[in-house]
Amino acid sequence: MSLPAEFALIARHFRPLAGQGALDLADDAAVLDIPAGRRLVIAADAMVEGVHYLPDDPPETIGRKLLRVNLSDLAAMGAAPLGYLMTTTFQRGVGDDWIAAFVRGLAEDQREFGLHVLGGDTTVTPGPTCLSLTILGTVAPGAVLRRAGARPGDDVWVSGTIGDGALGLRVLRGQVPGDAEGHLASRYRLPRPRLALGQAIAGLARAAMDVSDGLVQDLGHLCRAAGCGAEVEADAVPLSAAARALVANEPGLLAGLLTGGDDYELLFAAAPEAADDLRAAAGRAGTPVARIGRMVAAAPEVRVRDGAGALLEIAQGGWSHF
Repeated sequence: MSLPAEFALIARHFRPLAGQGALDLADDAAVLDIPAGRRLVIAADAMVEGVHYLPDDPPETIGRKLLRVNLSDLAAMGAAPLGYLMTTTFQRGVGDDWIAAFVRGLAEDQREFGLHVLGGDTTVTPGPTCLSLTILGTVAPGAVLRRAGARPGDDVWVSGTIGDGALGLRVLRGQVPGDAEGHLASRYRLPRPRLALGQAIAGLARAAMDVSDGLVQDLGHLCRAAGCGAEVEADAVPLSAAARALVANEPGLLAGLLTGGDDYELLFAAAPEAADDLRAAAGRAGTPVARIGRMVAAAPEVRVRDGAGALLEIAQGGWSHF
């Protein structure tokens, strides 16, 4: 007797992704050993076609982005990856070649980040395609990074560069000039989870999270968790060469870069005296960091100042799912 179509698809595409504990995807659940002396960290994110990725994005990048945005949540907690569960609800009519390419992308990132699929579910829908992933990681007791904990006077830091993801989406939509195969489009399609940095700054950062919905909005989350405000120096926010060139030609783009989302960089607060140790830790992690402002004794809101110290008007803090 032949396998039903769903199980044949799982065997053909997803079973090769399975690792230890997944039981060859042949049972109803995985059985996993947690390393001794570690705590379990769990997070989940979903991606919907036309909302979180473009319908004509290469399927290889869609699977990788799905995994990476979840790995970014682990990075924000200072955790190391352990494995993941995935639910794929493909739009009816998605071809086998598309699914094969989606899985190839996942396999590539599994090798890069050192984890495997543990199980999940596969089904179809009239549309659009909906993809959900639950990530599992581990962290040493006492080394968990949390959103709460920042204090007035703390420095505010970010990793990498800000705004590339938002600009990449605009490039792919033809709204700003750029190469669909270039740096900005790649940063939208393939974020870079800062796993090494998250683990390196444990014990140095007082509060942390990843920037997914826009720098201003996400810093606002840190403010509310701390019960204080923050001031950002717009000129200190790190931009890539590609983003800086676009802003030079159209200065009005800057506000969009501070609120656009899809950065998946780490945002964290730390005492000023920790600055040298933070830079050293970031160097060991191979990730650039920049001080962009400070927490202040004020209402829990974010103010952005230009190079002359004047407040910039920010119409909307960032992305909203509703």
